[in-house]
Amino acid sequence: MRITRIDFEGKPGHYATAQRRAASGSAPNVVVVTILTPDMPNGREHHVTADCEDDIRSMAECLQHHLDGCRGTNSDVYGYYVELLRLSDL
Repeated sequence: MRITRIDFEGKPGHYATAQRRAASGSAPNVVVVTILTPDMPNGREHHVTADCEDDIRSMAECLQHHLDGCRGTNSDVYGYYVELLRLSDL
């Protein structure tokens, strides 16, 4: 079984989706994260290299901040990090 998409829900009106996209040729696989908030109803798309742990961790911090509405602790960020790892190549 391979997970290809994860939906996140934060405080009211704050959502995100993360999808794995396979690369073509020699380009690396990516995880595309789209964050939807009331001030950005069309969303903001982030492309994260699927085999870079630092990129995955940074995206987890960004997700936590946008969905929860505050800067969280390591344990808050870890929940997002673990879910993004499901889509990564790590």
